[in-house]
Amino acid sequence: MGFRTALSKGLLRMSEVKQELKAQVELFRELTGHLPPHMDGHQHIHVLPEVRHVFAEVLEEYGIKYTRVPIEPGLHNCDWIPPSLMDFYLGVEEDSFNTVDVFTRHGIRWPDIYIGLSTMGKNMSVSNIWSAIDTAIVEFTSKAPLPTHLAPQSRTVTIELMVHPGYPSVPPLGGCGEGPDDFSQSWERLHELQTLIKPELQSHYKTRNIQLCSFKDL
Repeated sequence: MGFRTALSKGLLRMSEVKQELKAQVELFRELTGHLPPHMDGHQHIHVLPEVRHVFAEVLEEYGIKYTRVPIEPGLHNCDWIPPSLMDFYLGVEEDSFNTVDVFTRHGIRWPDIYIGLSTMGKNMSVSNIWSAIDTAIVEFTSKAPLPTHLAPQSRTVTIELMVHPGYPSVPPLGGCGEGPDDFSQSWERLHELQTLIKPELQSHYKTRNIQLCSFKDL
């Protein structure tokens, strides 16, 4: 949030943002021996005005093909999301819509569907995940109908499910720069982990012919 505030006040230099992005890519390569197949910004800052341009330039320069565009189908109908959080999500959505052309011009790709805002933390359950997937697929297929010569089952759709599985952080460890935030310290990360490994969810994936993969598999 401090980054967003600084940007709105005109306190950020995009040359420094670009320098930081490149430094993080280089450190990743130093630690792993390869470039990341995917890159995005914490709390979706990569789709913010101005930032989106230098972010896209860095990805194109390094040949990183995939990112995240957090536009979640059905989000507006999620009445369990608190109004203050929904306002933030809708701001992210607007920034994302304004980012699509920028990323496209730089040859950057992203999955067909993004899900994760409506199923985050305490709102994650097997039924909520499936409801989000079903809603998203219906909306996606209605906007991108199959050619008449293709059977419905022949269409492969890629979906990113944003998750935060893990264990509660204990200050001062964890977090991004200033220690762990409230979410990082809460039980909600463990709740996500326990939900994602439920046999019931794995069975649903298999029944629906959903194959789990990483960005490097796309």
